[in-house]
Amino acid sequence: MIKLTDVRVSAMILALFTLTASAQADEPVSNLRIGMIGLDTSHCLAFTKLLNEAAADDPELGGCKVVQVYPKGSPDIESSVQRVPDYTVKITAMGVEVENDLQKMVDSVDAVLLETNDGRPHLEQVIPVLKAGKPVFIDKPVAGSLVDAIAIYELAKHYGTPVFSSSSLRYSSAVQAVRGGSIGKVTGCDAYSPCSLEATHPDLFWYGIHGCETLFTAMGAGVETVTRSSTADFDVVTGIWKDGRVGTFRGIRSGKSGYGGTAFGTGGIAQVGPYEGYRPLVVEIVKFFRGGDVPVAAEETIDLYAFMEAADESKRQGFVPVRVAEVIAAARETAMKRVQQEIAGK
Repeated sequence: MIKLTDVRVSAMILALFTLTASAQADEPVSNLRIGMIGLDTSHCLAFTKLLNEAAADDPELGGCKVVQVYPKGSPDIESSVQRVPDYTVKITAMGVEVENDLQKMVDSVDAVLLETNDGRPHLEQVIPVLKAGKPVFIDKPVAGSLVDAIAIYELAKHYGTPVFSSSSLRYSSAVQAVRGGSIGKVTGCDAYSPCSLEATHPDLFWYGIHGCETLFTAMGAGVETVTRSSTADFDVVTGIWKDGRVGTFRGIRSGKSGYGGTAFGTGGIAQVGPYEGYRPLVVEIVKFFRGGDVPVAAEETIDLYAFMEAADESKRQGFVPVRVAEVIAAARETAMKRVQQEIAGK
């Protein structure tokens, strides 16, 4: 026989469950205020459009909005000078507030997208974010030199701030499948991409980074030596990994171009690429901002940029093989001096 008190208790529990479920249904998906540094790359508008136009119930992007931008560009890069005024108009139309005080912007947001197209000011621009402990995505190139790239990650470690950098090409479905084991252990990869040059940056940092990112997504860290061949229209960079695997990057400045490559494995051969838009990368950024693991380890990013820096060194030395460990060691020595000066407040 059911007692009245049992019915009342059951009714109370049901009511409480209904209220809780209703409240959870009404809650937005992890509200997140995002700040943006820089306004001179098409990524600024593309990322903002994806985030700010996402439906509230979108489980991947909903509730995450770019709310402020610190709109700086580079006076000595023509594309930057041309883009900032037009992009300022377009991004404010998406509901983003312009804030010319970097520290104020950092203080008022939960996470930061560092989008300045020029890698040279990245170290200076990211320091306030690192000190504030706000998770930050640094768009390619992570810095304008290997020295600055190492300094950024060392300062991030010091301040305990999570940092993530990547090209969108890392998240093309084909190369992610290869990284996930679709062809067994990867024994090699030949990747390619456009490779326009910018005089203010190491040759491959500016646009070759896309194909190099594909290469390292497939191969992982561990490159030991790098040898470059170069003409006015093409670059071919060969890396030999510590376990004997071989990976190449082909940079294209003439003729038909695109993004892709071929990965070789113990269980098969697969095509990697092509470019599949920005959403896959932005989804990973949001996961990271919401407290997820850093998607790409600092060691792999440093290895990637050392590969590109070593390619320049190979060219300087007459296209001879260059040991990556020596390139990293030289850059780290200079980087640590900068880190120590920053920590000491000098």
